[in-house]
Amino acid sequence: MKHLLSATAMVLASATLAAAEGELQLYNWGNYTSPELLAKFEAETGIKVTVTDYDSNDVALAKVEAGGSGFDLVVPSASYVPIWVEKGLVQELDLSKLPNHKNIAPEWMDVDWDQGRKFSVPWQWGSTGIAVNTKIYGGDINTSAVFLEVPPELVGKINVVPEMIDIVSLATMYVGGEPCSEDPEVMKKTRDVLLAAKPNWISMDYGATERLSNGDWAASVNWNGSTMRVRLNTNGDVQYGYPKEGYPIFMDSVMLLQDAQNVEEAYKFIDFIMLPENAAMISAFARYANGIAGSDAFMPEDMKTAPEVVVPEEHKAAGKFLPTCRGKGLEYMTAIWTELQK
Repeated sequence: MKHLLSATAMVLASATLAAAEGELQLYNWGNYTSPELLAKFEAETGIKVTVTDYDSNDVALAKVEAGGSGFDLVVPSASYVPIWVEKGLVQELDLSKLPNHKNIAPEWMDVDWDQGRKFSVPWQWGSTGIAVNTKIYGGDINTSAVFLEVPPELVGKINVVPEMIDIVSLATMYVGGEPCSEDPEVMKKTRDVLLAAKPNWISMDYGATERLSNGDWAASVNWNGSTMRVRLNTNGDVQYGYPKEGYPIFMDSVMLLQDAQNVEEAYKFIDFIMLPENAAMISAFARYANGIAGSDAFMPEDMKTAPEVVVPEEHKAAGKFLPTCRGKGLEYMTAIWTELQK
């Protein structure tokens, strides 16, 4: 999840996607890849990495599925990992080339979306909640009502990130249903509450880190790591809320594309990011937790107690990993999202 689209891709190599020895093409969420990490990787291996940004799971999937993308690695969210595997878009990993695979924390190894981590390795994980400037709105921020029944102080000042599964799932949980529900009554309530709320939003955009930091927005549905960055930028004015009705937990993981051209370089990068000190560099930049054991020792001190990263005990029970939506559940979700985009 999770993830903000930056104005420009971080490019440490040629802008072309041509395969060449000593190059690597990483397709990742915007504003999510540490420049320091890439510089260290290049210094140690001589491999130059080009990062191309995407702004949603669906955009990334469509781009690669169309063919000829030229990318080697992609970083989808947990609920999308099975889709990439089923469509044959990614390779099973050769674990003999990944000695650091053993560093994956036990709780992130036998995950529902990739048992034994045969196709993916952890990048970062976090949650989707509500970021609010508490100088503008002093009410309860631990509820999806902030964006679904927008309080007067936030009308025309609240953004909603355009990530379908997060937003529709938040709304579904708000009306009492479960993510990917196939119950037509539940999904009608989901549709109605979203469509009624939309006129009170200022936008559906990804630039929350920048726009909340500079005061363009007073609130946004947002991801926890981005919100921590905003809090630090605003001297604590912007706080992160965990919707009590239910909120998504995500993990984004690195996968090797089936048509990758720079395979050996890709394996070196995958193994590199599973070293604890390197995983900590990823987290230090984007401010999300990672799934590598031992990385805590290298993490910034302010992340070890940050309420956006260390979920307060009273909010843990409301968080849940989103399933991979299929069948009627996916149909309902897609139809609602399509209508919401109009």
